[in-house]
Amino acid sequence: MARQNGIINFTGKMGGVSFYKSKDGYLARKSEGVSKETIKNDPAFQRTRENGSEFGRAGKAGRLLRTSVRPLLLKAADSRVTSRMTREMVKVVKSDTSNARGERTAVDGDIELLRGFEFNQSGKLNATMYAPFTAAIDRATGEATVEIPSFIPQNTFAAPGGATHMRLVAAASKVDFAEETFNLDTDESSEIAIGPQTEAAITLTATLPTGGQEPIFLLFGVEFLQEVNGTMYPLKNGAFNSLALVEIENDAK
Repeated sequence: MARQNGIINFTGKMGGVSFYKSKDGYLARKSEGVSKETIKNDPAFQRTRENGSEFGRAGKAGRLLRTSVRPLLLKAADSRVTSRMTREMVKVVKSDTSNARGERTAVDGDIELLRGFEFNQSGKLNATMYAPFTAAIDRATGEATVEIPSFIPQNTFAAPGGATHMRLVAAASKVDFAEETFNLDTDESSEIAIGPQTEAAITLTATLPTGGQEPIFLLFGVEFLQEVNGTMYPLKNGAFNSLALVEIENDAK
């Protein structure tokens, strides 16, 4: 341990030395980390290796799921969606009761734990839409549907300032985590003016290949638009768009 002497004191790491502030003033000491080889081979780090392995699988599974619905995430996702989904996918991996610790996977876990996941914390679906809707997945027909009863837009949706129109969107993704493949289909409504008019009921349907045991994810969301001289523009690059995982069908469970 050494004391920092100089006009400017700082904290952080540089050249294997850690600079920090303590009750004794600004100090410096050599960083003493554990080598990769130690973590990889030392029996004392068995739990660390197990946790790292499962965290890696969770991150990989989350990345595949996000990739499968990327066209929607381009319009409705916050900057922390990756870390938030990885955190939830870790819970899925830990729910696997078929494999030993360190070998657990998302495939064998309870993937339905992801139901309700919000892709955009700045525009949560449950804080944007104040009306009931029905979400269902029929593996036999391959149809994933979201049904919205008749509604009055300005009373049903909490539209951000500047929005003149909205669009309802749905997507279904069938993800094979083992083979790292997926199928995606989407459906959307026409542009709906945010006003006092009564809109007829809407059914959005995404269709996927039938059969198989891969989990199917159904997403539902709202896109806000602004009309300028007859042309529709995304409102603030979709910062307030909503997108949530509203239903999951996992035939393997």
